[in-house]
Amino acid sequence: MTIHLPLRFRRHLLAPLALALLAAGCAVGPDYQRPATAEVAAFKEAGDWVSAAPADMLDRGPWWLLFGDPVLNELAARVEVSNQNVAIAVAAYAQARALVREQRASLFPLVTLNSGATRARSSGNTTTGATGRVGNNYQLSIGGSWEPDVWGRLGRAVDGASAGAQASAADLASAKLSAQGELAANYFALRQTDAQKLLLESTLEGFQRSVEITQNRYTAGIVAKTDVLQAQTQLANAQADNAGLVRQRAQLEHAIAVLVGQAPGNFSLPPVAWKPAVPDIPAGMPSTLLQRRPDIAAAERRVASANEQIGIAKSAYYPNISLSASAGTGASRVADLFSAPSLIWSLGLSAAQVLFDAGTTSARVDGATASHEQAVARYRQTVLVAFQDVEDQLAATRVLQVQQELRRQASEAADQVEQQVLNRYRAGQVGFTEVIAAQGTALSARRALVQAMADRQTTAVALIQSLGGGWQAVE
Repeated sequence: MTIHLPLRFRRHLLAPLALALLAAGCAVGPDYQRPATAEVAAFKEAGDWVSAAPADMLDRGPWWLLFGDPVLNELAARVEVSNQNVAIAVAAYAQARALVREQRASLFPLVTLNSGATRARSSGNTTTGATGRVGNNYQLSIGGSWEPDVWGRLGRAVDGASAGAQASAADLASAKLSAQGELAANYFALRQTDAQKLLLESTLEGFQRSVEITQNRYTAGIVAKTDVLQAQTQLANAQADNAGLVRQRAQLEHAIAVLVGQAPGNFSLPPVAWKPAVPDIPAGMPSTLLQRRPDIAAAERRVASANEQIGIAKSAYYPNISLSASAGTGASRVADLFSAPSLIWSLGLSAAQVLFDAGTTSARVDGATASHEQAVARYRQTVLVAFQDVEDQLAATRVLQVQQELRRQASEAADQVEQQVLNRYRAGQVGFTEVIAAQGTALSARRALVQAMADRQTTAVALIQSLGGGWQAVE
């Protein structure tokens, strides 16, 4: 159906439309500028850091590949698909994008089609004495309304929603990085537990032999009963430690199952040979850190969203202007709906201005300004904490490397002492108390060495997370 509007109707329509368009673009409120943050030329704890790995490795592929563990690679890939915290972040991002589309739709006119048919009888109780009549009435009209964004309120709402969507995208990247980092830390802790169990089980064999030796010497009348009891005590304590490792391993396996989105009862990781590989992590410059860390990006985007809320609040100081128009036909017969005399139309321009609201608008502006200041402070605090994270992990990486070498030397020395003391005991030169002390020292040194190697791996994971992993900043 085509409805031809009279020329005067079109002229009346163009006048207020032109006025609204001329006023558009007068957006109120502050223009957004990224807040200044602490300036750091380089990381203090990096020292003479020299990385053997390509500096762009973290940008090109998943960071966990640097550890060269195929089981870890398979588990980390499952986190992105099956982890429920990541699924929550994915849904939140989709919701934020839908909000952007909703806000953007408010910039365009709303067009409606209305139609109706009524049948009514008029009253016969009138002064003319005429009897009541029954008649039909049909209507068909197209209407439209539009609120021109004169003061920038709608545009700022769109920009604010877009910044919120970008923050949700950064939150999604942060959730993935956090879940993958937690998975890697738990996985390495599980492999360390396997190594500790293997070490302890090997030591238990030696403790069992010590019990047998002392028992034989006691039976032969060479040593006292106390030597046998001391050997049995040492063996029982080591067995108890081994049982504790079994519990610890089970808990780590359950945690990994939840991270990959599986029920612990349906998931298991068999023990395998541990490869305590520690990759070289390129320590980026501070400016690169600000671009890579998803939590920093999310905090900055929320500052932008809060800035738009100030303009939205200030737009309430100005009149609210809206345009409306409709064109249609009305007749008592359907056949007459499309005749020229049946044409009806309307055109409206309205403006509403609040004259007194007891300071409501001012309070909303002050509230939006305070919210923006909070967002700025959170952003700057996030940046400072990010610098602290990197400095902490760089210091830990450097110290743990030295510590591991010292632990290795201590373990080798303790092993030699243990063997020499055991030989002297068999020769009857020392008591069994010295054997127990030497064996306990050697076992502690071996376990400390395993712990140091595991700490280096988990610290490498923490450093990758503090540098932002393989995430790329949103443009």
